[in-house]
Amino acid sequence: MLGMVGDIVVACNKNEEREVAHRNLQLIDSIRSASREMVRELGFMQTTLAATEYPPSAVHTILEIGPRGRLTAAQLCERLCLERSSVSRMVRKLIDAGELEESACETDGRVKWLSLTAKGKRSHTSIEAFGRKQVAEALAQLAPEQQHEVSSGLAMYARALAANRQGGSSGVIRPIQIERGYRCGAIGRIVEMHARFYGSQAGFGSFFERKVAGGLAEFTGRLDRSCNGLWLAISDQRIVGSVAIDGEDLPEHCAHLRWFIMEDGFRGAGAGRRLLQEALAFCDAGGFSKTRLWTFQGLDAARRLYESQGFVLEEASEGQQWGTKVIEQCFVRARPPGNPGERMNP
Repeated sequence: MLGMVGDIVVACNKNEEREVAHRNLQLIDSIRSASREMVRELGFMQTTLAATEYPPSAVHTILEIGPRGRLTAAQLCERLCLERSSVSRMVRKLIDAGELEESACETDGRVKWLSLTAKGKRSHTSIEAFGRKQVAEALAQLAPEQQHEVSSGLAMYARALAANRQGGSSGVIRPIQIERGYRCGAIGRIVEMHARFYGSQAGFGSFFERKVAGGLAEFTGRLDRSCNGLWLAISDQRIVGSVAIDGEDLPEHCAHLRWFIMEDGFRGAGAGRRLLQEALAFCDAGGFSKTRLWTFQGLDAARRLYESQGFVLEEASEGQQWGTKVIEQCFVRARPPGNPGERMNP
């Protein structure tokens, strides 16, 4: 009798495993089918894309360089997931077509910057308008809550695909905690995240890395003062994001928002917004008159996040405080009316 019961349990377990495997296969095939349909509907099966005379790789090159101002061929390879030889041929065709131009790197003569010409900028504007119209018309078929589901779902799926290609984890299903205060290894991790992201995005090098490290080392020595704060995003006991409020280095009791960064694979999941909101709540409670931050042109996702929290662009000009010429931007957020807070002293 016991042997019969055991056989029944084993059979039930095998049936459950087959059912789970079947459901997983259905899910996978459903996603694959939807992905193929999106590729067809967006026009990626055609020889040209977005009402241009260029293939998809060239259109993506124009879109990637546009908001950043300039990229190197190596950075393009990384962003487009293409081999260097393919990118070199495609870049040469865009240069010959008058869309791109090359210029020498200020710090390394072996490196060439790629930027859009006047014609390239017109093409970028046209491609953006085409793509936005395409997406806007599709979203109009959906209810507002469905539109947000599409946005968050696609973002998570894209991160998972990228993480799989890179041999890592997307961090999508792992919980992220926000902690205030210093944690062992924080300086090294924050510097590393900044160096990797801004090296890829803007070509910042060792000058920038040294500047971040030196500033952080000095700042963490002042964390015991009530006007300063550091918040860390933690996943699996690992630091994956940070933001700081320096309440001492700007005049007129103005808070300085610094070192706001999220690691690759963790952006778009809401942790960056939570970090920023924690820091701004600290500013409001501390009675700071304003909160100010410096960044540079081209970081569109970050700018949208800043503006959603009340920041306004105050000034923009060319500069190289981070070691490379960029259009530096200063954003300011005034203390919300009716929230005087309790002024903190250094």
